[in-house]
Amino acid sequence: MKALKRPEPINVEIVLDLKQTIMSKTNPKGVIEYANDYFMEISGYEEYELIGQPHNVIRHPDMPKVIFKWLWERLGEKKNMHALVKNMAKDGRFYWVITDFEVKLDDTGEISSFFARRKAPPRKTIELVSELYRKILSIEQAGGIEVAEKYLIGFLEEKGMTYDEYIESICLAEEKKPLDMKELQYYKRKGLFVRMFK
Repeated sequence: MKALKRPEPINVEIVLDLKQTIMSKTNPKGVIEYANDYFMEISGYEEYELIGQPHNVIRHPDMPKVIFKWLWERLGEKKNMHALVKNMAKDGRFYWVITDFEVKLDDTGEISSFFARRKAPPRKTIELVSELYRKILSIEQAGGIEVAEKYLIGFLEEKGMTYDEYIESICLAEEKKPLDMKELQYYKRKGLFVRMFK
C-alpha cells in the first residue's frame, strides 16, 4: 500500500469530545485494520486512506520514540499500557489521547491483533506530560533513544513509580472524592481507563 504523505505540524489543537471514544484495531505489526467514525472525524483521514497504513501515520513529531518503544515492548508481552499520546491529524493539527489496549490472542496463544480505545485526558495531565515529553525528546534528539530511556527511568525512579503509575497519578490528580473499598477493588481489577471514563 502506498504510504501517506505526512503533513507539516501546525500548532492548533483539536479538542476532543469527552463523551466520544476513538477506536482502532491493528494487526500485530501495528497496521490499521479498522478505524471507527470518530477516529476518521478527528484524524481527517478517510477510511480508505487509513486501512492498511501503519498506526504511526498519525504520530506527532513531538512524541518521544522511547514511549512507543515501551508501548510495543509491553504489548509484545501481551500486557496493556495506558500511554498519553500526542497525535497529528491529516491537516497537521494535533490532539491528545489516553489509550487503553486489548490484546487479542489466537487459538495458539499468539497475538492476532490489538484493539485500542482512546479518550481525551484531563487538561492538567496534558500540561504535566507535555513538559516531561519535551525534556525526553530533547535528550533523545541530542543523545539517542537509549540515553532518553535512561533519563525516563531515572525520572520514574525518583518518583518511586512505574510509567503506568505516573500516568495514573497525573490523570487522577484532580479527583477529590475518596473511594470506598468496594470501588477501589473494582478499579484495581478494571484499571485506569474504566476509573477515568466510568
